[in-house]
Amino acid sequence: MSLFKARDWWSAVLGEGEEFDQGCLCVGDVDNSGSGHDKVVVGSYMGMLRIFSPHASKSSEEVPADAQLLEVQLQNAIIQVELGKFVSCSDLLHLAVLHPRKLSVFSISGTAGNVEHGDQYQLKLVYEHNLQRTACSMTHGTFGGVSGHHSLCVQSMDGMLMFFEQESYSFGRFLPGFLLPGPLVYNPRTDSFLTVSSARQLESYKYETLAVATEAETRQDQDLSVNSGGKRLTPDWVFVLGEQALEVCVPSFSHSSSFIFILGERNLYCLRDNGQIHFMKKLEFNPSCFLPYASVRDGTTNLLLCNHTNMLLVYQDVTLKWAAQLPFVPVATRLLKGVVTSLSSDGHLLCSYMGTDPSFFSTPKVDAREADYEQVEAEMKRLQKLIREATRTQGGIAAADSLTGYQTRLGMPIVTHELISQVLLPHLSSCDIGSSTSVKFSAFLNGRYLPADLKGEITVSYNSPTGVPKILQSTFTLPLALVCVPSSPAKTTKFKITLDTNQAPVQLSSIFSGNAHQYTDGNSLAFQFLPGPKVTLLASKTSQRYRIQSDSFEDMWLVAKELVRRFDQYFSKLGVKDFKKSFSGPLPLQEYFLSVDHHFQLRVSAKQYQDLLSEQAVQFRAIQRRLLTRFKDKTPAPLQNLDTLLDTTYNQVMALADAAEENHTQLEEAFVRLRGSTQLLVLLLSLSQGLTPEQTAILEATLLPLLQDTPQLGWEESCDAAVSHLLRTCLSRSPKDQATSLAHTGAQILGLPRDTDRLKRHISLLCDRIAKGGRLTLASEANVQVPAQVQHLAAPGTHTLPENVKKKNLVLKKKHLSKLRARHIPFHVCVCVCVCVCVWGVCVC
Repeated sequence: MSLFKARDWWSAVLGEGEEFDQGCLCVGDVDNSGSGHDKVVVGSYMGMLRIFSPHASKSSEEVPADAQLLEVQLQNAIIQVELGKFVSCSDLLHLAVLHPRKLSVFSISGTAGNVEHGDQYQLKLVYEHNLQRTACSMTHGTFGGVSGHHSLCVQSMDGMLMFFEQESYSFGRFLPGFLLPGPLVYNPRTDSFLTVSSARQLESYKYETLAVATEAETRQDQDLSVNSGGKRLTPDWVFVLGEQALEVCVPSFSHSSSFIFILGERNLYCLRDNGQIHFMKKLEFNPSCFLPYASVRDGTTNLLLCNHTNMLLVYQDVTLKWAAQLPFVPVATRLLKGVVTSLSSDGHLLCSYMGTDPSFFSTPKVDAREADYEQVEAEMKRLQKLIREATRTQGGIAAADSLTGYQTRLGMPIVTHELISQVLLPHLSSCDIGSSTSVKFSAFLNGRYLPADLKGEITVSYNSPTGVPKILQSTFTLPLALVCVPSSPAKTTKFKITLDTNQAPVQLSSIFSGNAHQYTDGNSLAFQFLPGPKVTLLASKTSQRYRIQSDSFEDMWLVAKELVRRFDQYFSKLGVKDFKKSFSGPLPLQEYFLSVDHHFQLRVSAKQYQDLLSEQAVQFRAIQRRLLTRFKDKTPAPLQNLDTLLDTTYNQVMALADAAEENHTQLEEAFVRLRGSTQLLVLLLSLSQGLTPEQTAILEATLLPLLQDTPQLGWEESCDAAVSHLLRTCLSRSPKDQATSLAHTGAQILGLPRDTDRLKRHISLLCDRIAKGGRLTLASEANVQVPAQVQHLAAPGTHTLPENVKKKNLVLKKKHLSKLRARHIPFHVCVCVCVCVCVWGVCVC
């Protein structure tokens, strides 16, 4: 950002809802007043023509009304306005206005007023030309070297140049190989026209060449031979830009400077009149418009260059001399007697100058106060006493969280928490030892989907009096009201789960006493989550059953967790010690597997996008190398549509990148929803089987081994490995299977599986074995007695088989042993595999 802003000298806002572009602004003495004060002419796509005479106001009030000289509503849209000597019988300046199907030339005259209303200005049509083709832009000049008058050249949308000598039409020519119109400008020094073709190259056509070229009424006729004679139109010289040009300008302030300036999308070019490059500057921003003007230094040219970051830059050739901030992005800029005139696409017209204002700020004096030594000494003694007490006491931080505020911002609930810390150690510079401090923070839902959990964690690091760094942590839970609002209960839903208790039925108003404003009656309660889904909670009047239902399976987790937590709090306050809660229905595995499959398909899509991007990137780099080789060649060969192939490949790469980014966003949301459905499954499984907190923690760690997916490791393979480990160890069918699995435990290479069938089969088997009494424990591996055969097999360095195995003719042949030794495979590993297969059958892997 610039340190300086463009100083506002005069400004105006032109209408509402109008659009403007590069050709809609010109500056000059349009009324031929001869006073030396130029006027600003602005035309809009809505057909409004305005003329201003800017001057600085004496006060800071609004723009004076006398600055606007004329405002006329024309019948057609205004594409471009130009000033020149366009009338054959007059040497005065006239205004040429280009419409889509018409070229009009007007005279502007002013009449001095006799009253306080001021001067009066009139717009009079001198002549007009009806165009047979839709116009795009125009340029003017002394075509053919005729002095004293200006001719007009209009470029059509289909590539035809139409020449007009004042009131008469001269001829028309089609540009060769035309596809889309580009900038068009006339060079009076060489009497030639410059344009940028669709091949991204600057082409020069002499007026004499255009005049004697083959006459053609249509684009197809230019390729046909004409009996009347004529030459086929070809450019005099061509310069390859390699990018589309925004503007082309030929400065006319000095005939000694024979330069052509081209503003590209990423570069600024300066060429000589013969097409040779003078200099080129690479731009680090996206330009919007530019204007070369005279420099006080001989041999150089100054440039005004505007970009899409609202910057006005002043260059002297390639050297940046000044930078100023504008309030908008200009689409056109002109000079008005030393004042920079800029126009935005929405009609903001600004006349500004570049400079700075002096700063009158002075640093205030600080009152010097003498120190109170008695007060300082008393404070020092108090601090030393606290330090001595702290060294004799084990320091710590007692952290607690409390809900201190609930508000809404733009319809979004915001919860304010207060963290209270009892400071027994001087770990905070702003706190005294033995005092307490509170830190407030706000929390709100930031995203388009629900979080998987409402838990938070606070970490405090400090140094003990002896200099030992320590860390304390405290967890807190945000309220459910942070992500939902009250709503009416839903009668019909897609998913339902029912929880049972061993106590008499209670009303929901008693359970959710802190949120009494969220329910409709005592037996029904609805939670409308901010991202969209609704969860309804129903309580039976005659039984101890409570139903949670919703159209989204994953979103029932937060309500189920909140209901269980409030049950525990409610009956604990009543002093009930034998309170139990359970789930007796079938586990919703099919609903859970829908979340698993959705997450897996997004991972597969991410892998496919990555592969396609790699392929397209290889192709893109190969095309770049081919093009670079041809550009560096002294005798370059034809491109053979390599540039078109490069553009197509680039568009494909960008489209794939956008699709991959969108898929990544969906994958993040799918994983959060998968976490919610997994935690709901863990809760239901623990309630149905009465698992202890330790067993529930093992089950949750097994089904949620990751908190987020990574490109190297995903949830599916991690969960499958964890579930398979439990099935082989503590949940195995027999001690023999468990001992065998312990003997064959080895490193497993995890990667994206082909499908989720194996994972879903293992999760179903896990739930089935837990339902049949399987005990989840991490210490079960050490409690199983390993058979003697496996002990011998697992002992490293063992080269002999057990005696009972020998009796079953499981002796390896010598030639097999020699092959194994030749391959450098440990002997005991090979024996272990053979014994496992022959004695107990196929091992569970």
